Amino acid sequence: QVQLVESGGGLVQAGGSLRLSCVASGRTFSRYEVSWFRQAPGKEREFVASISWSGENKYYRDSVKGRFTISRDNAKNTGSLQMNSLKPEDTAVYYCGVRAGQGRYDYWGQGTQVTVSS
Repeated sequence: QVQLVESGGGLVQAGGSLRLSCVASGRTFSRYEVSWFRQAPGKEREFVASISWSGENKYYRDSVKGRFTISRDNAKNTGSLQMNSLKPEDTAVYYCGVRAGQGRYDYWGQGTQVTVSS
């Protein structure tokens, strides 16, 4: 069992920055791919970014490339998402998810609200 706790969300003006963290407890965090998803009101949850267990491979949705950076620290069981140049359309609840292989995610956090004002 893995428990994930996100933090770092908040209210920020357009152009500002936030850093989200996802702290894991339980089984070995380093075995898992870590991803961030987001869900805006009335919309489906969408992929934002992912990082492989080694940190070597990173993927981003097109709309956040060049603005968001995903990272991880396996020694601290922590995944992070640095978000710069935030836009109002980035407003959503952001979720951290982990999976050991391909397909469905094994565990999710409770989410953290990010609100970007124009």
